[in-house]
Amino acid sequence: MGIFISILEQGTLFAIMCLGIYITYKIMDFADMTVDGTFPMGAAGVALLLSRGVNPFLATFLAALIGSCGGIITGLIHTKLGVNKLMSGILVMTGLYSINLRIMGRANMPLFTYKTVFTLPEVEVAGVNLSTLLLITAILIVLKVLYDIFFRTKLGFFLRAVGDNEAILESLSSDSHKVKIIGLAIANFLAALSGALTAQYQGYADIGMGVGTTVMGLAAIIIALSIFKHINLGMSNLAITGALIYKAILIIVLGWGIEPNEFKLVSAAAVVVALGFSGGALKKTKKSKKAEGRLLNASDKRTVQEL
Repeated sequence: MGIFISILEQGTLFAIMCLGIYITYKIMDFADMTVDGTFPMGAAGVALLLSRGVNPFLATFLAALIGSCGGIITGLIHTKLGVNKLMSGILVMTGLYSINLRIMGRANMPLFTYKTVFTLPEVEVAGVNLSTLLLITAILIVLKVLYDIFFRTKLGFFLRAVGDNEAILESLSSDSHKVKIIGLAIANFLAALSGALTAQYQGYADIGMGVGTTVMGLAAIIIALSIFKHINLGMSNLAITGALIYKAILIIVLGWGIEPNEFKLVSAAAVVVALGFSGGALKKTKKSKKAEGRLLNASDKRTVQEL
C-alpha cells in the first residue's frame, strides 16, 4: 500500500510537468529544454519565499509565475532573434542555472522547518495518511479542467495550429510569434509549479533537481503514446497517464536494489526502451501532424472563425 501511495503521489506531481511538456513537444512541435531550468526555478523560488514567511500557496503560485518567465524568454529569443528552437531552450536553461543558484544562495536548501502546502491535518484511511495525495490530486484535477477548457478556446486552437499548420494563423491574421510565446509561458508555468510542489513534497530544493527533467517528461509522453496509440484518451489524460506509468516503472525498478545515484541512468534507459517500443512514434507523429494540419485547415478553421 505504501508503494502504491508513493507512486500516485510522485506520479501526480510529475504529471503536472508532463502537461506542460505535452504542450511544447506534441502540440507545438517545439523541443523546449527550458524546462530543465524552470523546474528547479520553481523549487528555488518557493524555497526563498517560504524562508521569508510568505503563505505557502501564494509562494507556490508566485514561484510558478516566475518560472513562466523562462518560457517567455525562450520564445522571445526564438521568435525575435531567429534562434533555433532547441538552441533557444538550451541557452535559457544554461542561464537559469546561475539565476537559480543566486535565488537560493546555495546549492541545496532544506524546507523541513518551514510551513508548506503539505502542512495539513492528517486524513487517515486504513492507517494510511492520504492528506498529501488528496491535495496533489485536487490540484491536478483543477489544472486538468482548466487545461481542457483552454484548448477549446480560440487561443487554444491557435496554439494547436502553431504545431500543425502555422499558415492557418496567417490566414486568420493572428500573430504566430505571440501564440508561441504564450504556449511556452504556459508550459514552463506548469513545469515550475511541479518543481515548487516537488520541493515542498521532498522537503528541500536542490540546484540539480532539474537535470534530465525534459528527458523524463518526454519518456512519459512517448510511453503513453506507444501504449495507447489506438485509443483516444485526450491530451491531458494521455500526459497524466504517461506520468503515472513512468513513475511506477521507476519506483518498481529502484525497488530492485538500484542505487539512487543511478536514477538518471535508469531514466535514460527508459527513454531508449520507450522509443524502441514506439515503433517510430516520432516519425508517425510528424506524418500525423501533416494530416491533422489538413483537417485543421478545414474543420478547425471554421471553428476558430465561429469563436
